[in-house]
Amino acid sequence: MPNRLAVPEWLSALGQAPDYQVLVERLPAREARWATLPKSLPAGIAKRLSGSGIGRLFEHQALSVDLAQDGKDVVVVTGTNSGKTLCYALPMACMLEAEPAARALLVYPTKALAQDQLTKLQSWLPPSIRCAIYDGDTPTNQRASVRKLAHVVLTNPDMLHVGILPGHENWSKFLRSLRLVVLDEMHSYRGVFGSHVSGVVRRLLRLCEWHRARPQIVTCSATIGNPSQLFQRLTGRTGTIVDRDCSPQGERTLAFLSPADGDAEKTSANFLAAEIASLLVGDGRRTLVFSRARVTAELVLRYARERLEATDLPGEVFESYRGGYTADERRKIERALFDGRLLGLSTTNALELGIDVGDLDAVVLNGYPGTVSSFWQQAGRAGRGVRPSLTVFLPHDDPLERMLAREPGLLLERRNESIGINPENPLILAQQLRCAAHERPIAPSELAAFGPTALGVAEAMDRSGELEFRGTLFFYPSHEAPAPKVNIRGSLGEEVSLLIGAQVLGTMEHWRALQSAHEGAVYLHRGATYVVHELDLAGRRAHLAAEEPPYYTRSVLQSTIVPTVEVRQRSVGMAEAAFAGLTVTDQVVGYRKIELQGDRTLSLEALDLPAQTYETLGVRLALPPLDPEGDLAAQLGGVHGLEHALLAVAPLLAGCDRSDVGSAWYGAFPGLAGPALFVFDRAPGGVGLAERLFEDLPAWVAGARQLLAGCRCEDGCPGCLLSSSCNVANQNLDKRAAVRLLSCLA
Repeated sequence: MPNRLAVPEWLSALGQAPDYQVLVERLPAREARWATLPKSLPAGIAKRLSGSGIGRLFEHQALSVDLAQDGKDVVVVTGTNSGKTLCYALPMACMLEAEPAARALLVYPTKALAQDQLTKLQSWLPPSIRCAIYDGDTPTNQRASVRKLAHVVLTNPDMLHVGILPGHENWSKFLRSLRLVVLDEMHSYRGVFGSHVSGVVRRLLRLCEWHRARPQIVTCSATIGNPSQLFQRLTGRTGTIVDRDCSPQGERTLAFLSPADGDAEKTSANFLAAEIASLLVGDGRRTLVFSRARVTAELVLRYARERLEATDLPGEVFESYRGGYTADERRKIERALFDGRLLGLSTTNALELGIDVGDLDAVVLNGYPGTVSSFWQQAGRAGRGVRPSLTVFLPHDDPLERMLAREPGLLLERRNESIGINPENPLILAQQLRCAAHERPIAPSELAAFGPTALGVAEAMDRSGELEFRGTLFFYPSHEAPAPKVNIRGSLGEEVSLLIGAQVLGTMEHWRALQSAHEGAVYLHRGATYVVHELDLAGRRAHLAAEEPPYYTRSVLQSTIVPTVEVRQRSVGMAEAAFAGLTVTDQVVGYRKIELQGDRTLSLEALDLPAQTYETLGVRLALPPLDPEGDLAAQLGGVHGLEHALLAVAPLLAGCDRSDVGSAWYGAFPGLAGPALFVFDRAPGGVGLAERLFEDLPAWVAGARQLLAGCRCEDGCPGCLLSSSCNVANQNLDKRAAVRLLSCLA
């Protein structure tokens, strides 16, 4: 690949180029800063590293190894392809050489990443150190030997939660000898998932303490803004931060495309992503295309193959890769990409994490991946070492995505995004305490490890019968393990079974089924597309049929808010803001059928489903009273527009996915002199997102102002105000009035 890719000239080869503006940012190359291999490294391991082409370390690797060998808990926070694996693998190797009976537990967020890391570790470690994977794919007849013989066990939080901790009696020897716990890709533990993982880690450490072991903890993460806080909230400990990335980096070119006039009637991002990828592949550049959904990843594959075959290139040089493929299929695709037989791959975030797929030249982001850290993780998959790389970002018809495309500085300035979790969420904490009490009765003195509110939650559970306090301990009142009923990647409530005939396809929480498994919903599972024909809430089942409709669906949710208690207050210009407890009632009132190719709404279908009520945390903005002499419709349109603008930029400030926050607005709210709007955590109990928005209120308001001011339209468009999730189909929106309201919040 040449040192620089002439992005605007190359892009002009596309027929759609005149409809787009292209902004190019270049990040300069960075030289490596080196250190020698530690003298404490056993000669055999040093020799194996040398055989793999590793004769020295980056400075951050050497520092991490030194800190770990001093017994400290270490938090390594460096970029993609910076060699974080060696930061824990080398001190682990030294520990196992010095104490052959010692054990290490390596926790990865995905099965695929564990498989990839196993291969690396086996190439570096001597055969005497036995490494093995213990997850849902491990054959039953091999699990006992892994427990008994493996020095290093690789797993994921799900298996630790549901397979290892509930059966810890079978792991007593391993836990007694456990000296090191590694949490890789720490930045992926956010929101509800991260809050649950915190409970799982504390359950593990509690059982280790019972066996008189106190394992050291090493975590690795992409660059984030709050590594110390996240480590403490995940583990209950204080870690030593290593965040100076000393690995080399080639020049990065980032091209941001956006519709020039904000018009929604453009070529779909899916088709344009395929066009760009096929041009790159046709030029011999190895390319990844990231899409948010499985169905869009498949569409990009179809379009790219058609484009390649039209230019006499075999379509087989372009493949897809996503969740739902078998392990064998994934390994074959990874090998084909690694050895150069594949030139292009259309994928979901399944390849976002550090799976080694060899040297890549370019990445196409088909839509914003949801968080800033994911954006940089995906962009960082291209350009290993000193190789230059290209990233092309294509926004969908979404205000936040369009704003990021026309103002890329927002991404460049927020590379260190903060990650929010709330392990003290009372509903999540109660689930984790049930699991912990089943594993071993809990003494009140142990509850402090689960946070300052844990004792109160346990006492409330005793009163409700979920736990029993007998003697001096809290007991779980059943022999049946609660862990299998706790979905650590989801949330709460009864589960609905998804059925194809009599076969169970999967399960979904009740509240999620109302939004994603209602009649008419399009559901994706293991590479296939289904349509829901009936949702039987009384029987807790949904009946699906395999179909391939030319659209996907998005539910329309209407929220009603009742404030419960105000935690904090502050003024923001002429408005009053409060961080408060809220009772939220959500009701799915309909769904949209959205065209796959053009992202155009085909129809709006009504639904009559029961409402769901839950307690959460949110931000309330009490706005100045309406002017009775003015245009009331325009003023109300301004309040509605302000809600859209604040909700659009909230994920950027809160470090979350757009589906993690909800909103509602009122022209007049009881007890207030004027209109009000609310933005809140959609997770029952909250996971810290609204609190971050409240703390960063001036920046949040400034972001909303920037969103509206940066779009050249006059009345609102998909680039600033229009939202596909609006429950009134974007009616009564007034951009000018929203801008005036924002000026009152300065």
